[in-house]
Amino acid sequence: MLAGAPSRSYADIGTVHIKLAKVGLVMGAAGGSGTLTFHHNRYRLRIRGVSAGTIGAAGMRLVGTASNLRFAADIAGTYSAVSTGIAIVGGAKTAVLRNSNGVVLKLQGKQVGLAASISVAGLTISLQ
Repeated sequence: MLAGAPSRSYADIGTVHIKLAKVGLVMGAAGGSGTLTFHHNRYRLRIRGVSAGTIGAAGMRLVGTASNLRFAADIAGTYSAVSTGIAIVGGAKTAVLRNSNGVVLKLQGKQVGLAASISVAGLTISLQ
């Protein structure tokens, strides 16, 4: 008999929309909100984050997918990624982030404002 944790092979994909504001001088902070659409239901999200090496202020609108979801609550947690980038008034942004539940966010969008960063980003998402 095989017993264990449920397989991620039964996981599904949701759609994510996120709005963030980011400011910083050496250490940066970000905050925002968003929605997860999963199995025809919409869930409100709260986003908090930090980064190192951020200089400037910017706003971002990101859209993408959340994969490996079995339940909407799987999206909650701390996500991490290592990235480098610079954006000046309207630069494109992409990110791939993973949390401890195995959920992978693939996001893309535009950044408005002036911000340069070399960052180890931590992003925390919670359901509201």
